[in-house]
Amino acid sequence: MSGKYVKRATAWLVVGALLSPFLTSSSSGATLDDLKKLEITCFVPSYLPHGLRLKTVEITYEESNDADHPLPLYSLEYSNGWNATFSVEAAREGIGDRNLMKEENTEETEIPTPLGPMYLIYRPKGKDGRKDEIKANWVSDANMNAEKAKDPQGHPVLGRYHGFSATGITLKEFTKIVQSLHPVGSQNAAASAASATPAAEQASVPRIHPKVFSMIDSWASDSESPVVTEINLGAVEKNGNEFNEEGLTADGEWLRCPVPDTNGFMRYRVLESKGNHYKVEYQENGGGSLTTSSTIEFDIEKRNIRRDGRPVTIRVLSVSSYIQK
Repeated sequence: MSGKYVKRATAWLVVGALLSPFLTSSSSGATLDDLKKLEITCFVPSYLPHGLRLKTVEITYEESNDADHPLPLYSLEYSNGWNATFSVEAAREGIGDRNLMKEENTEETEIPTPLGPMYLIYRPKGKDGRKDEIKANWVSDANMNAEKAKDPQGHPVLGRYHGFSATGITLKEFTKIVQSLHPVGSQNAAASAASATPAAEQASVPRIHPKVFSMIDSWASDSESPVVTEINLGAVEKNGNEFNEEGLTADGEWLRCPVPDTNGFMRYRVLESKGNHYKVEYQENGGGSLTTSSTIEFDIEKRNIRRDGRPVTIRVLSVSSYIQK
């Protein structure tokens, strides 16, 4: 492991003696609905690669001196029933680096996520292909950051560290999963909640850049919308100059990005999802007091076209309903 990575990783260490939590109770038969009842933030993905389904949800409680404020932890595992998995675990304190591997055939990288920069280590080496193992270092949530800012030596109550791991998937798939993470209580979690049992059908809500919906909307002063009714999502994902990830953040149930050269924003939240059909609320603010809002329904479909004289299949967002509020 390179010295550069060790230096980064040590920033995630909790200073002080490692504390061994005493678990007073646990629930391995929990569901995503049970996570919604907890006071802590629990992260779930809205995107999952084909075949991954929710396998287990577990809630445990650490011993607490205050009976009115239990100290819950949670863990999740998604699986395709074979070799592909994605898992989430939470810790309150007493943590160290979780992504240290002894094997020589390992490599490290850093990716941007809604939770901030995430440091990964994986094996085997190489950016392409499915990995035997991917591990991210601990990421602190907003509650943890607030509690540590108030008292660096204090013991967190609502704050948690969250760790993410995977096997049998690619780095690109892992990145898309962690970039779709959101608190389980948000509207975006509705699709994931439907998969509380392994047999349930998993609806994956795609991560779409908010600027896509700005292309559908027209200016508030214009007379008719929608302007664009079909958008090539493959081109959107590849055209990073126009649809760049800089400033793209999760804001509760909203996915938000800034409006260039203003202090305004574009954002959307998922209201409904069923199969390949989605309903979102899109809002835009140009930096002033006016925020426009619209409800957009769309399907994600495949189209066969010719590009440069050759037949290709593209994935498109096709608008089926538009309501301007």
